[in-house]
Formats: sequence, structure tokens, C-alpha cells
Amino acid sequence: MSIAPYAVQPATARGRLHAEPESPSRTPWQRDRDRVLHSAGFRTLQYKTQVFVNHQGDFFRTRLTHSLEVAQIARSIARNLGVDEDLTETLALAHDLGHTPFGHAGEDALAAAMRAWGGFDHNTQTLRQVTQLERRYFGFDGLNLTWETLEGLIKHNGPVDHPTGYVARYAERLGLDLTTFAPVEAQVAAMADDIAYHAHDLDDGLRAGLLCLSDLAGLPVVGAALAQVRQLAGGADLPASAPQAPGLHAADLHVDDRMRHETIRRVINALAVDLTEQTRRNLERLAPRSADDVRRAEAPVVAYSPAMARDNGAIRTFLYARLYRHWRVNRMTRKARMAVESIFSILADDLSLLPDGWRQQARGADQTGARRVVADYIAGMTDRFAMEEHRRLTDLSVPG
Repeated sequence: MSIAPYAVQPATARGRLHAEPESPSRTPWQRDRDRVLHSAGFRTLQYKTQVFVNHQGDFFRTRLTHSLEVAQIARSIARNLGVDEDLTETLALAHDLGHTPFGHAGEDALAAAMRAWGGFDHNTQTLRQVTQLERRYFGFDGLNLTWETLEGLIKHNGPVDHPTGYVARYAERLGLDLTTFAPVEAQVAAMADDIAYHAHDLDDGLRAGLLCLSDLAGLPVVGAALAQVRQLAGGADLPASAPQAPGLHAADLHVDDRMRHETIRRVINALAVDLTEQTRRNLERLAPRSADDVRRAEAPVVAYSPAMARDNGAIRTFLYARLYRHWRVNRMTRKARMAVESIFSILADDLSLLPDGWRQQARGADQTGARRVVADYIAGMTDRFAMEEHRRLTDLSVPG
């Protein structure tokens, strides 16, 4: 399939850090995608928190289902913009590989613990995961992804003004300019992430009973979608308040499933359509003749219209106030932070408690390096494993 001139072009791809024969049946980015899908880091996303800790319910999003939804949205937008769908999908699937257990609560706890030792953030950890921590091949550590995929993972949120040590060192190794934007494919993946998590966090909040449909009636974009759905439902009344269930279980909920699904899919469509149309206008103004023209642009080319950007900001503000800081979520967030803080403190204080392999790495490193090994070990845990490890380290009744 032909792609636009401003797309990343297979003919000018810069290859891999470690030379490998090209696949006779797959493009470089199809191969990257497949390596991500088969990676250990991708599998663990199945049991890592999005908003609700994994054991709270079988129907809530995890990092894995979130990544799959981002990939679907991103690929659809990429197709409409005429850029490489496989590279876009790869970046969407890989963007959260560095996330800790318990979502941002776990990340905040590790960031605090590592503040004096080089810091921690999930974007840098994603790069570490795909370039170092995956150990599957005889010839190299990591997945040996293409230059373009690594560029997109590093710069998908824009130029990197203050790179961490690992990002700076690896960018220098790649010959990657951190001061420019990423190509359209990476920008699409980043914005698809925004669309997906806003829509499905609203969905999960409704499913959990922490929000109700009447809460959304005054929200821009969401309220308009809900009004359309109510009309389809014959003017159905909305519940006046969210059900006060004792736990987050689907059986406790009273929100009309069809209205919820219809509303959320209209929200996704509205955001994606606006993003695509505004991006087309931006591309027409810029008239880029290559991916390098996109890289050197003064602003991102993939963007909402000004009106939609304001509306999307209102949705984000609502979610922070009503969902992410809901008292039930705050309780789980607090417990998650305490668990991660405790695991890190115990293991960093006594490296002999680390499992084989991890222990050898830590003992062969200096003080900073040993703490980085502990952070890598924790970051790779699922929610379930982290809870079990916390019990093994703190509960005398649980075998070590």
C-alpha cells in the first residue's frame, strides 16, 4: 500500500543497532510489532493496573487491554492519514512496557525511592525494557528494534528537553536528535493513548459505580454523545447518583450497559474524527515532503482542533477530580504505594533477599547500579506478583 511522502519510508529506514538479516515476508516494523507481542514485558501487562487494581474485577481495563485499544485507534487514524500502520501499531503496543505494578501509584513510589539514584519514570523504563531487560536472543540484550521504533518510543510525547541519563546515553548511541519532534506515526500513537484512556476510564468509572451517567451530562463531547444515546433510547431517564456498592463488582451495578457502551464509542469517534481532520489541516499548512520535515516542524502536526483540545482538557479535569481522586481509588493507591515502598526498602537494604540472577546483577554493581537492579525487578512485577512478594517479605506466615 502506498503511503504519504511525510510518512516514515521503509526505503530510508536506518536499520537496527545490531545487524540482522531482513525478513523475506515482513517489513521491519511488522517484525518489531511481532517482537513486542512476544515479549515478556508485553505479557505482564495483562496483570498490571490501569486505574483499578487487577483483582478488583475481571472487566476493568488492564495495561494490556489498554494497549490493545490504543493500537486499534492508532492504526485506524494512521490509515486515514496515509502513514505507516505497522510502525504506528508497534509504538501503540509498546508504549506502556515500562509501567510498574499498580499503575501511577507504583511509578510514584519507585520515583520517590530512586530520586537520589537517577530517578524513575515509565517512559525511560520502556526504553530499558526493549533495549536491555528483555533477554531472548543470543546476539544481544533487548529486542533490537529498529531505529525508527526506538525514536518513536523516546520522542512520542515530543522533544525531550531534559533526558535522563539512560535516554541521553542511548540517544547518543543511536545518533538521535532529541530536540526535534517524532514522525507522524509516533504522534498518532501518543494521541491515540489520550483518546483511549479518557474514554475507557470513563467507562470503567461507570462500571465501578464511582460515576453515573448523569454525572457526564454536562461534560463537553461526552454530554453530547449521551444526549444522542438518550434519544435513541427513547428519552430514558438517567440515574441521579452512582450506586454506593460495598465493592467494585459488576453484579452490584445498575448503569444501563447499552447506554454506557453507546456513549463511550461515540466519545471515541468524536475525538478520533476531530484529531484526524485537524491533523490533515496541519499537514496541508506545513506541506511536508518527508518525515524529516515533520521532525523539524515548530509544533506537533497531530493535534486536536483548539475547541476539542479545550473540551478534552475538561474531560481530563473531570476524571482527576471525580475518578482518579475518588476516595475508593485513593485507598487502593495508598496501599499500592506503601507496598512498593516497602518492597524497595527491604530489597535495597539487603540484596541477599533478591532472587537468583537479580542478586548477581546487584552484587556486581555499585550502589546506584544495585538500586537500579531493584527498581528493574519491581517494575517488571504484575500487581498480583507484587502483592505476593510483599507478603513473602513481611508476613512470617508466608514462606519466602
